[in-house]
Amino acid sequence: MKRLASGILVAVLSFGEIAMGDTSALTAAKRAKKDEFYTQRVDIENELRHYKSHFEGKVVLCNCDDPRQSEFFKYFAENFEKLKLKRLIAVCYKSQDVDLFSQGDCERAIKQVYEGDKNGNMIVDDDEVGVFNLKGDGDFRSNECIEILKEADIVVTNPPFSLFREYLAQLMKFDKKFLIIGNVTAVTHSELFSYIRDNRIWLGASIHSGDRKFGVPEGYPLNAAGCGIDENGKRFIRVKGVRWFTNLDYPQRHEILPLYKRYTPNEFPKYDNYDAINVDKTSDIPYDYDGIMGVPITFIDKYNPEQFELIGIGRGDLGREIGVKKNARGRTDLQLTIEGKVTWPFQRILIRRRKP
Repeated sequence: MKRLASGILVAVLSFGEIAMGDTSALTAAKRAKKDEFYTQRVDIENELRHYKSHFEGKVVLCNCDDPRQSEFFKYFAENFEKLKLKRLIAVCYKSQDVDLFSQGDCERAIKQVYEGDKNGNMIVDDDEVGVFNLKGDGDFRSNECIEILKEADIVVTNPPFSLFREYLAQLMKFDKKFLIIGNVTAVTHSELFSYIRDNRIWLGASIHSGDRKFGVPEGYPLNAAGCGIDENGKRFIRVKGVRWFTNLDYPQRHEILPLYKRYTPNEFPKYDNYDAINVDKTSDIPYDYDGIMGVPITFIDKYNPEQFELIGIGRGDLGREIGVKKNARGRTDLQLTIEGKVTWPFQRILIRRRKP
């Protein structure tokens, strides 16, 4: 986890995990050591509107957020009464200036607490935000920050992508409700896939394809694909494969995925090293095939646990767990093959339709 002088607890993207789309902008960011990204307000609003009923009377924690820059803190502070929150907590490294638009330069890690509008003007005033110095550096893994985590009912933030699995494991250990941002390729890691398979975690409601814009600070190099300056003069980068991960339920994830394709052996060939057919697109899942099917990772965007059963992933330890045999190259840590050839660029999730 990187610490910047501006005070933010940085959401560092894991370049090894981002396997979808053009990553030249991220590679340039890594090379230049400029990896401070801010989630856009529009993306936060589009996602949070699906969960309003979950927040009444709850303590919300944004533990990877500097309120000076974080749209998460601003969103919850400005919608505190509408959501009927009990308390809002943000933890950041450095800068204890409570003005949300200031440029504080304090070298102390702090906790900031907001408990709603006190004077009736419906504005988040400086004197309504409590500021408390931390003894440590604000790292979410520290004992001090774990104690703050214990106070929270729901955690909402953009955690460091490079520490995503460790961050998620902490949330699961302390049985927290959460809504966090990560990369869709994270679903192929054994721990996260197991949580999804056991219906303990699922993808959020609003992002299912394309890229998303993240703000970057002044001085960020804009000479790579995916970088630019918006109409307000703010610098940004676009990142592919971004998803929300949550354990807050919402109605849309229980909607039935319409299936139109009929199974034919020619269109859906079987793998060499596992008893399953290959389906190149989620929209092409056959409605009349009862066996196991290999589908793209992005199937998770449409996954309904009442309609489908998750079997596993066809590579590595997860592949060995479900009995994937050695492929034509004599290994099980590569993709499934058809007639000895890998015919797609990404991994396959193995699923089966649940019978009505």
